[in-house]
This record gives sequence, structure tokens and C-alpha cells, in this order.
Amino acid sequence: MNKIVTDAAPKAIGPYCQAIKQGGMVYCSGQIPLDPQSMQVVAGDIEAQTEQVLRNLAAVLKAAGSDLSQVLKTTVFLQDLEHFKKMNAVYERAFGSHTPARSTVQVARLPLDVQVEIECIAVAS
Repeated sequence: MNKIVTDAAPKAIGPYCQAIKQGGMVYCSGQIPLDPQSMQVVAGDIEAQTEQVLRNLAAVLKAAGSDLSQVLKTTVFLQDLEHFKKMNAVYERAFGSHTPARSTVQVARLPLDVQVEIECIAVAS
């Protein structure tokens, strides 16, 4: 197993790594809308937070030799399912015509009280 660590995405805020690469696959830990430089939650609404989460995921995937076009499955955790439509619009722009399998769930609370967290599994070259 190879731990993936990049300064282009937020450092882990607990006892986990940004991703694990094994057997041509990348297993990304959930990303929240932290700015990787300041390690602060980005200001703004669900769209701004989703954009940051996807930038963070893309950075981790790049460090692992992959990208969003190689994602097989995502799990989206939302603080409020009322945000689904707005989150989905940002998600769709990021993934374009590539539509990985996905689950989306509402949760009671997310780390640092953010509005969204996304994890993924991808193929790595």
C-alpha cells in the first residue's frame, strides 16, 4: 500500500491519510472544504464549499496518478439534502459527461461543521 500525501490538498485532520493507492486503485479519504494553504474552511455557500471539496479531491487524485475522469464511485455527505440540487450542479460541472456511480446521504454533522464532504474510489495509472 502506498500512502498518498500532497500539499495541494488539506492535511489530514485526524489519524488517516489523504488516500491509499493499491493495485491500480486509489481510495480517497473524504475531503471537506478546507483551503489547503490556510487549513481554514472556505467561506461561502454550498456551491463554494462543493467547488473546494472537488478541487481538493482532484489534487489528491493527481498526486496518486489519477484524475476525476478515472473516478469509479463517489460518496457525497451533505449536512442538508435541501442543498442537493446546488451541490449537484457544481458536481456535474466538475465531472462533465463522466458520471461515476454515486451515493448521496444527509448526515447529522460533518467535521468542522462544513456543509459537504466527498470521498471517492478511482483507477490510477
